[in-house]
Amino acid sequence: MRTVLAVVNRVLIGLAGLVLLVLGGSVLAVGLGVRPPSWWIHHGRHDVLLTAAERTRWRDQGWWWPTVIAVLAVLVLLALWWLAAVLRRRRLAAVLVDTGDGAGALLRGRALEDVLAADAREPDGVERAQVRLVGRRHAPAARMQLLLEPHVDPGTALYDLSSGALAHARESAGLASLPAEVRLRSARHRAERVT
Repeated sequence: MRTVLAVVNRVLIGLAGLVLLVLGGSVLAVGLGVRPPSWWIHHGRHDVLLTAAERTRWRDQGWWWPTVIAVLAVLVLLALWWLAAVLRRRRLAAVLVDTGDGAGALLRGRALEDVLAADAREPDGVERAQVRLVGRRHAPAARMQLLLEPHVDPGTALYDLSSGALAHARESAGLASLPAEVRLRSARHRAERVT
C-alpha cells in the first residue's frame, strides 16, 4: 500500500507540475509578445482567459451546475484523501543498525515496530500495544500506546516496558538510546457487583 501511495503521489505531483508549467509558460510567452498557434487558448497579448460568452455558455442548462458542483466535490475529497495519506506516513521506514564493520545495515522500521509491540504486550495486564517509530535512521524514537487492564498499576507497566521491551529493542538494534513517548490508557470495564 505504501509503495502504491508513493507512486500515486509522485505521478500526481508530476502531472500537476507539468500542467501548471505549460499553462503558466504559455501565458507568460503570450504576454511577452510571442505569437501563439491558432489553436491555442490565448490569441494575443490583450486576450482574456474566459470571454463573457464562454463564462455564460451553459448557465441555463439544467445539468451544468450539478455537474460543476459534483466535479469540485470529488476534487476536494481526493485532495483531502491525498493530504491525509501524506500526513499519515510520518513513520520511520528503516533503522540504521551498527554492524561493527563501519558499513551498517538497515532494519525495516515496520519489523522493529511489530517486535516492540509484541514484546510490550507480553507482561500480564497489557491488553493492546501500538508502536510507531519516528525520528531519523540513526536516532529513532518510539511513540507507543498501551491499553491496560483495570487492575494494572501504570507505574509497574511503565517499568516493565522500559526494562523489557524497550531495552530488548535498543540492545538488539545496537542503538545507544531509544527514547519513547508512552501513552497509557485503561480499558473500560463494567462495574463489579459486590454481594
